[in-house]
Amino acid sequence: MKSKLWNRNFTLLTLSNFLMCSAYYSLISTLPLYVSDNLHAPHSVVGLVLSAYAIAAILIRPFTGFGLDYFGRRGIFIASLLIYGLIFNVYVFAASITFMLFLRFAHGLAWGLTTTSNTTIAGDIIPAAKRGEGFGLFGVSTTVGMALGPPMGTFILQHWGYDTMFISGSVVSIISMIMAAMMKYPAYTPLPENRQFKWKNLFEASTVIPSANLLIIGLAYGGLISFIALYGKEIGIANPSGFFLVYALGIITSRFSVGKALDRNGPRMVIITCLTLIIIGYPLLALVRNPWGYYSAAVILGLGNGVVWPTFQAMVNNIVPSNRRGAANSTIFIAMDLGMGLGMMIAGIISQKYGISFAFLACSFYAATGLILFRLFTLKHYLKRRVLVLVSGDK
Repeated sequence: MKSKLWNRNFTLLTLSNFLMCSAYYSLISTLPLYVSDNLHAPHSVVGLVLSAYAIAAILIRPFTGFGLDYFGRRGIFIASLLIYGLIFNVYVFAASITFMLFLRFAHGLAWGLTTTSNTTIAGDIIPAAKRGEGFGLFGVSTTVGMALGPPMGTFILQHWGYDTMFISGSVVSIISMIMAAMMKYPAYTPLPENRQFKWKNLFEASTVIPSANLLIIGLAYGGLISFIALYGKEIGIANPSGFFLVYALGIITSRFSVGKALDRNGPRMVIITCLTLIIIGYPLLALVRNPWGYYSAAVILGLGNGVVWPTFQAMVNNIVPSNRRGAANSTIFIAMDLGMGLGMMIAGIISQKYGISFAFLACSFYAATGLILFRLFTLKHYLKRRVLVLVSGDK
């Protein structure tokens, strides 16, 4: 495999991911407000509606991983993007909590298909020696989508309303699918053992420890993205969606500065530093209830969260052979989705009873627990498995 990172395939995949994520995040800052104000739902129900997306993704991911390792990547990826884009149009008809729950569940199934697929494809086309940098830069496309999606969604909402916003998400997603169809996919031949529909082919056992660690960290992220817009409105922030822009700038800064260091030195100091920043950021957000605390926390949390996900992605792809990459990525995505989904529901319950600030303090506790688990278990497991994979000759 060529060592060049920025080739035609990687560029198209990154642009496709950016557009897909822009559409997704255009709903992050607006849908909680829609469910709360237009459907008159309390905070606990808002958390449930948002978490339905993650629950659906969790259910579909193991079968997606199996399908990717059995059938290959291209067909599943392109079909999932098409379905993902078309579902945006159905939001126009969502006029009840029940309908919205089913719709978010359906959209979550499509999201689980697309994100498992494109991450597996990224693992295929990124040179092994540059996985830290490659996943970091691939993740920047997600971050830029996070930065531009919320203000884009808010702008369209304010000028043309919810229906136009939903349809715009569909158009952007279809363009994402076209870019994915323009790629040249690496040849893939599944091994005989991948053609058997067994439990072990749905999950990758060697990735359970890092995935469980990421699940705990994901509790904090779920609490953040589900209630930051409502929290900003609560404390009098004029444009709550601005949090995502500042947050994204922090993420981009960390990813451009840390990726190569991860490839050279490993994940130890990267994860310790990033989780420490997250532990600090949530109390700042919860206790300093003004624009200074709101946006300062966005920077700190962005710098911290910026490298956690791509670092765990690189770790997982480094400890499995190529023919188990679909199952491995499905396993870690399930953990992240489960963490986010539980985080959304728990944050909704806590904020309903004690307030959103208290829910954010709980997020700091999750990050601290994640740091302890990483130091005690995950790092040792990774180093041991990485040596085994290198010895086997599959990099």
